[in-house]
Amino acid sequence: MREMRERPAYTEFHPRWYRPRMSTFWWLRRRSYLAFILRELSSVFVAWFVVYLLLLVNAADRGAEQYGRFLDWSATPWVLAVNVVAFLFLMYHSITWFNLTPKAAVVRLRGRRVPHGWILASLYLAWAVASALAVWLVMEG
Repeated sequence: MREMRERPAYTEFHPRWYRPRMSTFWWLRRRSYLAFILRELSSVFVAWFVVYLLLLVNAADRGAEQYGRFLDWSATPWVLAVNVVAFLFLMYHSITWFNLTPKAAVVRLRGRRVPHGWILASLYLAWAVASALAVWLVMEG
């Protein structure tokens, strides 16, 4: 039979691990920490834009009256302010994501690694083309 080991008894003078106190705002000490936290926070605003777009599509689907009410609600100062802040965070999120892509994805062409600059240039070019297309569709429609 296996021999059972006894656990050491707890004593009043049991040593405690040293845990230095950490400030709630530890991430403000370094720029890289701040950038990381802001990038994580930007995900909340990305989610807001998804919800906002779904509300827009739902309002448009329900008819002109519901769509008009949605546009009136969208024109209120607080919704405009949230959307402006969300847009800025969305831009930050996109730029940091694009800048991370060459480090995360190794692209090879004819057995050679594609330079980071080429990957970044292609991403930003695709973004510019998609944005121009979206503006053209909105302005022409």
